[in-house]
Amino acid sequence: MSESLVIIDGVRTPFCKMGAQLAGLPADELGRIAVDALLTRTGFDPAMVDEVIFGCVCQPPDAVNVARVIALRAGLPRASSAATVHRNCASGFEAVTTAAERVLSGHGSVFIVGGTESMSQVPLLYSEAAARKFAALGRAKTMPAKMAALSAFRPADFQPRIALKMGLTDPVSGLNMGETAEVLAREFKISRERQDEFALRSHARAVAARERLAEEICPVYLPGGKAAHPVIEDHGPRAEQSMEMLAHLKPVFDRRHGSVTAGNSSQITDGAVAMLVMAEGRAAALGLKPLGRLAGWAYTGCDPARMGLGPVPAIRKLEETTRRGPADVDLIEINEAFAAQVLAVLQSLGDCPEERLNVNGGAIALGHPVGATGARLTLTALKELKRRDARWAIVSACVGGGQGAALLLEKT
Repeated sequence: MSESLVIIDGVRTPFCKMGAQLAGLPADELGRIAVDALLTRTGFDPAMVDEVIFGCVCQPPDAVNVARVIALRAGLPRASSAATVHRNCASGFEAVTTAAERVLSGHGSVFIVGGTESMSQVPLLYSEAAARKFAALGRAKTMPAKMAALSAFRPADFQPRIALKMGLTDPVSGLNMGETAEVLAREFKISRERQDEFALRSHARAVAARERLAEEICPVYLPGGKAAHPVIEDHGPRAEQSMEMLAHLKPVFDRRHGSVTAGNSSQITDGAVAMLVMAEGRAAALGLKPLGRLAGWAYTGCDPARMGLGPVPAIRKLEETTRRGPADVDLIEINEAFAAQVLAVLQSLGDCPEERLNVNGGAIALGHPVGATGARLTLTALKELKRRDARWAIVSACVGGGQGAALLLEKT
């Protein structure tokens, strides 16, 4: 008989906009903070953890296999293993389902999973032409050779390539993620006003949920900061947000005819999430009461130019295998990459009750640290199921490159 993966507990850092409070902390440090807080909160013996599995999209160049760096710096034994997984916006989901696959195949029973992202610290890059010139300078041995190599440089060689912008552009369709949202806004005839209304709702719900969301969050003490004033809450939700303020924002991706703005898009964000998960039988043997179990999951592909529709086939595939769709669950979390994207998904599904959707707000207000978001959605949904004494939740996300991901969670 196959064994389910159960989620014991989880914790996350506050989510803060790129360039804000957490900008000075690299992805490995954000992850360490989350794992440290998880072990402290649960009191779990780190020596019992078989593996740490973390999602991360923008791998730090000085901390490759960031999961391993996180594990060692959080005090896990050197004999334990660690793996970093990457499925763009679904990397946090991938960490959870990879642990489930490990359990099903008999390769471990106790895991720490999650995701981390410092979008503030995604590096700037040199062009290939500039890199060749630097290489030539490095090979030069004599002063005349060095001067000749230096004379080859031009001002354009020192204009950086923005790696974050490159990473948010799909190389197959040639569209950046915001442009794919514009495609859906046009195809589904989603007005600017409807997008802004959805964004306003995200902020209102996130502001109203601050105390509930605080249950997920650990304080972050900044280097050189005052110990009495740690970062303790999400930076993005705005109590003062209004339709008038949103209406003043200009379209970002299609300035003449577009409707997707910074206000109705997810925020570019830093943050990390860590969860303690294990085989159901192991949890029972240890006398641990889980938040819930992973009851099923699905990954699917779609047109990269319409990547925002990814949740539709993923949720339908999940429904085929589990016999539970949006109408059969108590809560639904769909990552708010863009308001237009979620609204297109809702139109396509047709059976997703909005009153059950993103009840504590979503990424438009809370932010979207891409490697961590899937884990955040999972943790938020399980915490809310427990508060409501409800049973079932679907969590889903679109994925850059044209994929969708969906997980079915059951409160135990």
